[in-house]
Amino acid sequence: MRRPLLALLPALALLASPAAPAGAQRQTRAPLLTFPEPGLDDTAAYRGYRTRLWQDAAGNTLQVYLDGREGRVVHLWADAENESLGLSARDAGDRPAALRWDGATATVTRAGAARSVEYRVAADLPELRLGWFLLGSMRVERDFQYWKKHRAPFTDPPFRLEEEERLFAALDRLPAGTRRAHLAPLGVADVAALRQRVEPVVTAGPEGARWVARVVRRTLDGRDSLMLEVVTDPARVEASRQGAAVALRARDGRTVPLTLRVTTTGAALTPLTRAEIFTPAFTAFAAQQARLPGEAARLRARRTERQMRGVEALASRDKLMAGLPTYATYFGRDQLVSALMMRPIWKEAVPAAVIASVLRKLSPDGEVSHEEALGGQAVREAAAEYAALVDSALGAGAAGSARSDSLLARAAAVLRDHRRVRENYHMIDDELQLPVLAARWLADSTIPAARRRAFLADSADGGGSRAARLLRELALVARMTAPYAARPEPANLVGFARRDATRWGALSWRDSGVGYANGRYAMDVNAIWAPHALEAVATILDAMGRLGFARDSLLRASPALAAGTPLGDWARDPGALRAAAETWWGASRHFLVSLPADTVRARVAARLVAMPEAERAHWRGVHARPGADRAPLEFLALSLDEQGRPIGVANSDPSTRLFLGESLLRRGAPDPAARAAVLRDVRLFARAYPVGLLVGGVGPVVANDAYAPPPVWAMFEDLYHSPRAVWGREVNLFLLGVAHHVRLAGGPSPRDAASRAYVRELLDAAAAVERAVEASGFHSELWSYDFPGGRLTPVRYGSGADVQLWSTTDLAVRYALRGLLR
Repeated sequence: MRRPLLALLPALALLASPAAPAGAQRQTRAPLLTFPEPGLDDTAAYRGYRTRLWQDAAGNTLQVYLDGREGRVVHLWADAENESLGLSARDAGDRPAALRWDGATATVTRAGAARSVEYRVAADLPELRLGWFLLGSMRVERDFQYWKKHRAPFTDPPFRLEEEERLFAALDRLPAGTRRAHLAPLGVADVAALRQRVEPVVTAGPEGARWVARVVRRTLDGRDSLMLEVVTDPARVEASRQGAAVALRARDGRTVPLTLRVTTTGAALTPLTRAEIFTPAFTAFAAQQARLPGEAARLRARRTERQMRGVEALASRDKLMAGLPTYATYFGRDQLVSALMMRPIWKEAVPAAVIASVLRKLSPDGEVSHEEALGGQAVREAAAEYAALVDSALGAGAAGSARSDSLLARAAAVLRDHRRVRENYHMIDDELQLPVLAARWLADSTIPAARRRAFLADSADGGGSRAARLLRELALVARMTAPYAARPEPANLVGFARRDATRWGALSWRDSGVGYANGRYAMDVNAIWAPHALEAVATILDAMGRLGFARDSLLRASPALAAGTPLGDWARDPGALRAAAETWWGASRHFLVSLPADTVRARVAARLVAMPEAERAHWRGVHARPGADRAPLEFLALSLDEQGRPIGVANSDPSTRLFLGESLLRRGAPDPAARAAVLRDVRLFARAYPVGLLVGGVGPVVANDAYAPPPVWAMFEDLYHSPRAVWGREVNLFLLGVAHHVRLAGGPSPRDAASRAYVRELLDAAAAVERAVEASGFHSELWSYDFPGGRLTPVRYGSGADVQLWSTTDLAVRYALRGLLR
């Protein structure tokens, strides 16, 4: 068992002192990243938000953000526990107070299992009050702010997690003997002791030449602790504790300087270095870009360096995190799609690690984990499950029965394993994405066959070999796609589950409540990922044979390949598998929307009437430009409704279709039909909104609902996946897709006239998208626009990540576009 943090305080205090002993792990470090960064970011767009990211003594990322508008300071520790330590700052009038950085570096220390980071900030106020100290999981901090609890008076009752309170109440309801048995693995005798363990301990007072306020919170099992310290110099600051808050008064009447120090004993991740992530060719490309003359080139080089550091902040041997500060955990989709996009610039070991991490988390049925809950969030979910099981066990008619005993045994197991990482399997697109990445890696002849063979045979993660787990996942893909392959009609497409009596879940990447306009069958799932996944199944089965996994042995030994199952039958008849993939390539016809020019004009005009006045005036000006609505429009609808009818939302999902490319079955000589489909998708991106997707000075929005019925318009009041949002991942998929198709056509200067015209249109569209995005000033997860003073203005999206895995794929875009755009 780890030593409690309180027992480590003397060692930590020694490490923090100027007279730290020789060999002590104490270092001064500059930030790995800073936002906003002058020249790269529009500081005004951040509206009082400032953040820095440091690497601690274990190389794990600690992000600190200062939200001046809300007066909230949050430390996100992107380690194996996804920890956070937050506090609120107020002025003497109880208004949010803005802190500023008071120095360029942080000090990182390590003492045993404890890792610490300390840095200086200041408030330009005569008096500063700190309160609402919240130590635990970043998911809890996120909810705490979402519920606006951080705005409550510091004198309000302490914040307590509902799930923990339900856990304590459930334990109190148990018979004494059962309660003691359930508490024994936690090392406490009663519920009161357990409550006391997790209650934050607050101390404050002089310590030598400093004044220190300290908040410590232990985990439910007592194994680990988090600590936040506020340190001041009594010569400059008069400090006192006021209940659960701290009052600091500037002796000069102007500025309150202080040091914030955070410490954890939580488990660390093993980070990947830059040299382990990027290929030598890309590293050389980045270095060459840094040497180019001119201000524009210098800014591009700075952005490249920042994004490379962003990948370093997110990458470990264990997983690639989705984004900081909000999503410092595994997300299956984010890893898989990013790895597909970054394969040309990443060393092969990185996508291999992604595949391994996804296989490690598969459900027994082969489902890919969408998201993990770990650390405090895992405990929170376990507490809720425990309370529900106890409630059921003690319910009317259940007490003392065999069912009750079974439920209580399950509850005891949940409490005993409450720190177990929990997986969320409710998405469906990631099931189809894993085979695509795995197929491309396994079929890559530049990777030694022995390396690929050893990867598949590896069973060190537990749960059987990776080959067996991959086949289990492919069996699920086959079950998902077999009905449509046998009978290609909309009712047999891969559909979403019901969310409630009137709504369908949004179970692909547009996972906000209205992301798919309440459609049942998503275009991206069915017209893009499913056919690619089936081709990938065929590629993987073939690759396994080439790598020495004998087909007959696999058929005999693998339950996933049992005769009479879709995958088993396809493995025995490769021709039937190819036919199934070919059938699925035709699924896009269900989503096709073709509108003549007069219908386009009428629907856009009707949509403009429903907009607020400032927006309507702007878009009418755009719409009135010559040729804006003179051409017909064709696009793949966002989704189909329950009856299989297209819901007419033009959207950015064809960017994935462009990126992944055409069917392997159809590659060869230029196909006029395939090129027409490419141009259809590209023209939608390049055509100005409100007809197409491109908003000048902002970028291509992810949706245009002008061609959908008015009830859909109301759905998109949620901006997350609406006509007001530009997603960096969609921009990058589009640009990578254009680069792919240009090279497929023979490069930027093909020989024949038809190909030259085709390539010119592709490159012109890419250049238009690039100009709009550059003008926005954003290269982040997503951004939006508003109309202050009636003028369209790009704005930072409120919950957008500062460092997002998808957004770092801009590195792959720069590499892919080299020599293509002028």
